[in-house]
Order: sequence, then structure tokens, then C-alpha cells
Amino acid sequence: MTLRNSLVWFRRDLRLDDHTALHHALRSSDRVYCAFVFDTDILAGLPRDDRRVQFIHASLQELDKRLREWGAYLIVRHGRAADEIVDLAAELEAESVFANHDYEPGAIARDREVQQRLREAGRSLQSFKDQVVFEKDEVLTLAGGPFSVFTPYKNAWLKRLAAHPEAIEAFETAPWAKSLAPAPAGHALPALEALGFVPHAAPIAPSGMSGALQLLDAFLQRIDDYRTARDFPALDSTSRLSVHLRFGTLSIRSLVRLLRERADNGKDGAATWLSELIWREFYMMILQRHPRVATQSFKAAFDKVRWEEGPEADAAFTAWCEGRTGYPLVDAAMAQLNESGFMHNRLRMVTASFLTKDLGISWLRGERYFAARLNDYELSSNNGGWQWAASTGCDAQPWFRIFNPVTQSKRFDPDGAFIRHWLPQLAGLEGPAIHAPWLAKPAVLERAGLVPGRDYPLPIVDHEQARERTLARFGALRE
Repeated sequence: MTLRNSLVWFRRDLRLDDHTALHHALRSSDRVYCAFVFDTDILAGLPRDDRRVQFIHASLQELDKRLREWGAYLIVRHGRAADEIVDLAAELEAESVFANHDYEPGAIARDREVQQRLREAGRSLQSFKDQVVFEKDEVLTLAGGPFSVFTPYKNAWLKRLAAHPEAIEAFETAPWAKSLAPAPAGHALPALEALGFVPHAAPIAPSGMSGALQLLDAFLQRIDDYRTARDFPALDSTSRLSVHLRFGTLSIRSLVRLLRERADNGKDGAATWLSELIWREFYMMILQRHPRVATQSFKAAFDKVRWEEGPEADAAFTAWCEGRTGYPLVDAAMAQLNESGFMHNRLRMVTASFLTKDLGISWLRGERYFAARLNDYELSSNNGGWQWAASTGCDAQPWFRIFNPVTQSKRFDPDGAFIRHWLPQLAGLEGPAIHAPWLAKPAVLERAGLVPGRDYPLPIVDHEQARERTLARFGALRE
């Protein structure tokens, strides 16, 4: 049965191409409206110059422009999403609201409320898989249960894709664009300031669908080196597409189609990046199956870990947040995060390990700090990464594996290029001194014009002593 009016609710899918909900709405409706809601439940508490809000706003401007090229438009509302969508559906006399699945606990609760309220009004909510290739019960163990270890999950994921290539077929929209509701005269999107926000001095760039394609094109020029270069933060070796995957300005299906073709042709870089995308789906599956991990350890026994608390721990946490630990690679990574909203994946592991294993501070505090700062913040991946580093999660590093921040620095920033960029006060240090200034000879410090403790902090913790405390902290769980 053809619907008279439908509403497509854009959320984490800010594009027109290969869009599942839009595809189904256009094919089943006489008239389709498109809308996005700046959800006050999510925006509450964010800084006025939040980069992510600005990124969304800029991406919506491009989305509206593209819709206008099709003779249509984007409706943008500001309020509690559950209220705004229900009210808008009534206002437009939309018989059904189309959206794509979201797997975070808060989003699931929101969508459940919307579905119930629409049903009470004689309308419906139709939701589709879009931000992942496989979801829910599509990738299971031979026993029919969910995976908790990545490698067998990945193997099963790849096996399912080989058996179901239709999973990455595109959901076209352009052929049915005539079903889009025409733009009314004088329509305009609200300004960022009207939403209570202001532009950031260093916005996320590039944004929108065109920005995603620009970054993808650039990455494809260097993807063959990705497997070997991806661990070195001073190199421009990563895709920088995580924020675009987070907000759906690029289709995951289009990426997997591209990577699968390259991987099948023996391209190691493409196969490695595809593995990273499968990690993303693995963590989404874990969150969907075990929503308690948002606030609790995946391995329940580790909820009994006695993390450091009190004034000294608070001071150490503040030093970590502000990049004042005295360990250059850790501090440079935090400077990158605080100044740009981006952090290289290798450094996410290093800084998370330092907070939990060197400072003995709960992964929850670090996870929440990253949530507030990361441009590409995604609950499932952020949570999964933090629990991996803290050894409390599924398929996590063993609790007795503790990154040495100096060793990590020497290995992954051997020339100190990354450190020098983000910590210019250390730029004059020569050789190994860049990795551990407190061990540098007086002559080296003098040539660099650096006085430890004045120009750069002394280490706030001794790594070897911290390592012993961590071994005791986790070892106590076995007693």
C-alpha cells in the first residue's frame, strides 16, 4: 500500500546517497518530507562552541542544498527530539516516520517512546539498518550466541559477507526523488546562533557529504601504506573519516564495497582498514547486546577493582586531562585532543593505558573526558577502546600488559616529530631526550633551553612503581 505522506527523520545519516530509510520512504510514498532535530536532550551541557554541533550544522546546510537541487528541502527543528518528531508528523499528516536504527541505549529508549506515541496517534515508525553492514543476530557463533572475541567475530563477519554480498548493495534514492515534498517559498535553515551555539575557532573540516568524499579520495592515495604506517601519529596515514562515519555523511556500505574489491586484489592496506571497520561493528554489537557496559565492566569481576580516588587522584586526573603528566607522548596526545578534538588511535591506547595503569584511575573518568572532547565520539567505540586499555572489556589486553609510555614514544614517534609539534617547549631537545626529558644530561637540557619542572613538568608518577601497584591492584581480585 502506498503511503500518502511520510517523514524521513535524519539522525546519524546526514547524506542523500545510499540511504536506507530515505530509499524505502521514497519508494513507498506519494510525498516525502525530510527533517532533522537538534535534540536538546543531547545538546544540554555542551559548550557553546562545540565543534560537533558546528559540523552537524554545516553538514545539514549541504544536505539542504542537495535537496534543493532536487526541488525539495530539509526541515530543521530544535527541541526534544521525541516531541518534535511526533508533533511534526502530525503537522505534516505523515502516516509513517522512516528512520535508520541507532544502537545506543539512550537512542533506543527515545525511539521506543516515539514509536509508542506515533502508534497512539494512528501513525507508525519504520526503522532500518544503515550505519552497519551486519547487526543484532546476523553474526553469531556456531552455538547461536554473540561473540565476545574479535578475531572469530571478524572471520564470521567476512564469511557472512561472502555469502550475502547483497548486504553492501546501495540503497539508491535519486531515481525516486520526484516523491520529495517541494520546498516552500522563503524556507531557510536556522543559524547556528539561533540554536544557542557559536562557531568554533578551529572547526572540524571538511564537513558534509563532499567533505567525506574529499577525505576518502585523499586517503585512497595512501591506503596501500596503511598497514605499516597507521601506528605512527606524526604521519598523515589515517583516513580521518571517523567523524564522517559517526554522523553518516558517508555510507558504510560504499566503503566496504570499495575495500573488499581492493583487499581481494591483495592490497594489505585495504584489508587492514576493513578490519578496523569491523572492529567498529564488533563494539556496536557488544553495546547492543550488553548495554550495561556503558557504565560497568564487560567482565563483571573487574567492577571490584579499587581505583584511586580522593584529592591526589583528582589532581593526577586534571594533570592528565591538561597534558601535564611529564611524559611527552602522553602530554602531546592530550594537547592534540584538547586543541583539535582529534586523537590518533595509537595514542588513544597510550593515554588510556597511562590513566588506568600508571595513575590507577577508573576508565570511566577517562571515557567521559574523551566523550566530551572527541569529534568522532561514538559511545560503543569509545567505551570499547577504554575497556580494552583498562583490561575490563571483551577481548581486552591482559591486565598484566602495561604500556611503558617512554617505550611507546620511542617506538611510534622515534624522531619526536609528533611531540615537537604539539609540545613546542620540547622542540630543542636532541635524540632520546625528547622521550624522557627528566633523564637528559645537563648539557642537552642547556642547549635546548629547558629547565625540567619549570618549562615542562617532571613526571607525576614513576612508571615502574606504578606498574607494580597496577599488578597488585588487579592481582588482588584473584585472592
